[in-house]
Amino acid sequence: MNRVYHIYKTLYEMYGPQGWWPILGHGYHKLDYTFPHNEDEIFEVCLGSILTQNTTFTSVVKSLNNLHVKSALNVYGIENMNILELKEAIKPCGYFNQKTRYILEFIKFYKSLDGKVPTRDALLSVIGIGEESADSILLYGYNQLEFKVDAYTKRLLSELGMIEPKTKYRDIKNLVETSLKECIKNEVELLKTYQEFHALLVAHGKSYYSKKPYGSGCVLKEVI
Repeated sequence: MNRVYHIYKTLYEMYGPQGWWPILGHGYHKLDYTFPHNEDEIFEVCLGSILTQNTTFTSVVKSLNNLHVKSALNVYGIENMNILELKEAIKPCGYFNQKTRYILEFIKFYKSLDGKVPTRDALLSVIGIGEESADSILLYGYNQLEFKVDAYTKRLLSELGMIEPKTKYRDIKNLVETSLKECIKNEVELLKTYQEFHALLVAHGKSYYSKKPYGSGCVLKEVI
């Protein structure tokens, strides 16, 4: 069996559907792939993708809740905030000065889209948007077939001997996408798989790949 697909199937059997990206007011929407439902929810995913850089998603939720309380979980709400108030709201995420700049730069870009789906290259041209953030925005905000690679993915595949420790992001992304496309021909099902697989890797990674020695006790080492 295709090893990447085998990993996905094994993790899905272990953890079940994850329902990412969680939306405030809805939470984790397991087996409901209709999200995001509107422009504000799309923007929330984009915002969360920026805030989650170099921090935990728990911290992101705190920051998003802070913005929600201030009715600023949307473009115009943030634009109308005092910049110091914005920095204070997103403080739980850390790097709040830097992330404030990234958010304001992204808003300029987001408004220029006028409701259109951005290209990956266009996203990567925005200050503060790297490959992981761009793929997160596209996969979960715009339901585009772009797999998101994170540190857990890299550590797991490296421990399983499927990549080298210094393998570049784009090569890992290509490995996962190419492997899954070999097994799943329906684009709707492929999108669901991309969304679930990233979330499953996070769920598994928290238990087995967050501390060294990475992969200690990981069942995938026995079955893959």
